[in-house]
Amino acid sequence: MTVSTIKRLLLAAGLGLTAAALSAAPIEFDFKDPKGVNNIVFQLDAPLESINGTATGISGNVHYDPDDPASLKGRIVVEAGSLHVGNPLMREHLHGNGWLNVQAHPEIQFEVESVDAYERTDERNVLATLSGTMTIKGVAKPMTVQARLTYLPGMLRARGGIDADGDLLVVRSDFPISRTDFGIRPGQNLDRVADEIRLTLSLAGIAPRG
Repeated sequence: MTVSTIKRLLLAAGLGLTAAALSAAPIEFDFKDPKGVNNIVFQLDAPLESINGTATGISGNVHYDPDDPASLKGRIVVEAGSLHVGNPLMREHLHGNGWLNVQAHPEIQFEVESVDAYERTDERNVLATLSGTMTIKGVAKPMTVQARLTYLPGMLRARGGIDADGDLLVVRSDFPISRTDFGIRPGQNLDRVADEIRLTLSLAGIAPRG
């Protein structure tokens, strides 16, 4: 085999690997957690009362390529009726027509439309600036949030909740929203119910293999 032939073979192999890399599809992660531990914590800290609660009815799908974090796209959905606070009367008001009106607006969602910037902090973790649209009570608002994306290849079975091999994507974020922005009793009851709602997320998406 001549040197020129070897060079041609190496070039062909290199082009093949490049094409394969370019055609690799992002991994689809399902955020409807079979283990049932995904939740979002919300806090409203008003002068007279600090309200803390959780939301557990989480689903959605995110497409993520660990080699190309900027390509991330997807949507996280929360069942509005799953928002829970300890006081039963307060919970009834929260779900009622005057506040979230969960019968008419059963879903809260955040649609990720672009990754504006990202920084890879190690082989597993990426700090990303995500821009998209938040929809609450039928009102859609553009929003940009900071998030930590942790890709855990081959760790699905170790987490438990599903008897399958696969990968995990953990999304962590902490950011405020304003209830006024979403038409939730703007300017009312501010001594007891703060306008700013602080959301804390730590959600695991699963991608079974086979």
